[in-house]
Amino acid sequence: MAANNNLKVVFGSMTLGEKGKMMVRISDQDEVSQLLDIFQKHGGTTVDSARLYAGGTTEGMLGDLKYADRGLLMDTKLWPSAGHPHAPAALKYWHTPEDIRRGLKDSLEALKTKKLNTFYLHAPDRKHSFVDALQEVNKLYEEGFFEYFGISNFQPWEVALVCETCRNNKWIQPTVYQGMYHALQRRTEAELFPCLRHYGMSFYAYSPLGGGFLTGRYKRDQTTFEEGSRFEPSTPAGKFHQSSFWKDSYFDAIDHITVAAEKHNFTLSEVALRWLKYHSMLSAEKGDGIILGVGSVKHLEGNFQALEKPALPEDVVNAMDEAWTMVKGAVGPYTH
Repeated sequence: MAANNNLKVVFGSMTLGEKGKMMVRISDQDEVSQLLDIFQKHGGTTVDSARLYAGGTTEGMLGDLKYADRGLLMDTKLWPSAGHPHAPAALKYWHTPEDIRRGLKDSLEALKTKKLNTFYLHAPDRKHSFVDALQEVNKLYEEGFFEYFGISNFQPWEVALVCETCRNNKWIQPTVYQGMYHALQRRTEAELFPCLRHYGMSFYAYSPLGGGFLTGRYKRDQTTFEEGSRFEPSTPAGKFHQSSFWKDSYFDAIDHITVAAEKHNFTLSEVALRWLKYHSMLSAEKGDGIILGVGSVKHLEGNFQALEKPALPEDVVNAMDEAWTMVKGAVGPYTH
């Protein structure tokens, strides 16, 4: 168990943006400002976004809120969205040199800034040259458009390829990886974590509550879902989460964790977050962090309060491990 009292927490902004856009839960700027107040009250310093979020309106909202005047750092990501059928025409990018430059410039304009903290390649573009993409990333770094380089949703062999290519060419090397990681999705542990440690990279865990599944609010016989939720089946994200979690083994695992949690009057959300902070492979010493998505002021405050509690009792940790054993044979990929 790592001594992770100072584990980094990053503000996940995917649910913010223009009303009616995919995955958007919060459109009111005053409410977003409140969320940022709570985040900073608990010591948060870094906001994570992406060019694709909310049809480009997430970055625009954050730019309008003048995040930099608050002393916040901004990370954003560029998805190779030209290969995605649901991407709006104005947000179609490959990871060609031209599109990487255009995408980064579009993000800077939306965010109303001249420089990012971290610029990520949001997922691998397997239709175009990694070498050309990484060379352009290095040029943009040398031109002063961002401080750090990150990658997300890459397979371990692709991480190694990226890092070796950067090293061999003396280009900026990625120092952080964003990936899905939670108590019922531990496939990252076998190969990805050792690969990242070999190359000196940090890991930021997204979806720490499994898109809300680890809160226990979803029931196996449920057929209706809140608009904008991760499990709304009419959206691509909803289809992904339904295919990943909507299985008897996962609901059995939730039931198993619930029995252990209730003995201590713990909520499932706090058990999931405390497990990730204290009992997973995350390490504050290695610069790892948790990306906390936001659904409401109440939820964000509650999640921070959970993360500020100590490590879990042994019987709860054991129940979490047993729950993982129950689902590991049916678990899906940890990348999008």
